[in-house]
Amino acid sequence: MTVRERVGSIRLVAVAAVAAMTVASVLVSSAAGGQSLPEGADIQPGWTPPRTAWGVPDLQGVWDYRTMTPLQRPREFAGKTFLTDEEAAAYQVRTLAEQADYDRAPSVHAKWWLDYGTELTADKRTSLIIDPPDGRIPSLTPAARRRSAATAERRRAHAADAAEYRSLTERCLTFGTPRLPGAYNNNYLILQTPGYVVIHSEMIHDTRVVPLDGRPSLASPIPQWHGDARGWWDGDTLVVESINYVPKGAFRGATARLRLVERFTRVGPDTIHYEITADDPATWTSSWAMMFPMAKTEQPMFEYACHEGNYGLENILGNARAEDRASAATDK
Repeated sequence: MTVRERVGSIRLVAVAAVAAMTVASVLVSSAAGGQSLPEGADIQPGWTPPRTAWGVPDLQGVWDYRTMTPLQRPREFAGKTFLTDEEAAAYQVRTLAEQADYDRAPSVHAKWWLDYGTELTADKRTSLIIDPPDGRIPSLTPAARRRSAATAERRRAHAADAAEYRSLTERCLTFGTPRLPGAYNNNYLILQTPGYVVIHSEMIHDTRVVPLDGRPSLASPIPQWHGDARGWWDGDTLVVESINYVPKGAFRGATARLRLVERFTRVGPDTIHYEITADDPATWTSSWAMMFPMAKTEQPMFEYACHEGNYGLENILGNARAEDRASAATDK
């Protein structure tokens, strides 16, 4: 099944799921869409977002979020939130050279195949992180440091004992959510119905169908790879809150206590401001937030055929078993 066919089926499922919704729920959504924007939303002057037939901002389409801006502020820019034009140009030239150098930036893929983005964000920020003000991820808690050390030791001692000992990405299970700018596939497909929003990423076909009808979270804490998501409109901003994560798949080493809040605000004809706040007292000493723009694109999304081409995992395990046999023969 192609991506378009699969996403089409997702759309049909979502539409079917909301077909029984009452007119009242649509009117509530329309009323919410007419509220004022949250403070701080940077809407282009004289522009209003297009709206769906039921009255909320139209976020549908493919949105590209590639950027050269790093997640954390480099130490060389400590205390500096924005770069000057000259500093930004110099940083971009240096970074492109480093990314093209196999010795300085090793890659299992051909360099021409990667798509990190060639420019900083338009405001020339030094980090995607906007809180804390230093642009850095807060310190890990003592418990999180112990978990990290235990995970590293487990990988060292059981690197290829079985597929379960390898990462979720190597096993083609999930890249997790939210997705941050990276080497390739820096895009989301967003679909909307009156009671749902669908957020699709072609990294192992990760798709979230987020209810907007006010239903409570799952009655019991049933963990999910992508968390248990619920959404609502805060003025013209779509808010998605996710909890109940499978610890092994939680964002950046977090635990089942992770709470993620995503905010999607269309600020111009071709731009969505995408803000993410992560909070897990068992992992970080404070919550932290990041924001990056997503640009609308007419380019298609291409299928990420992970399982079909996953020779790497097979080779890792196959070579490990060959070493086991060779070692056993030597010991005889």
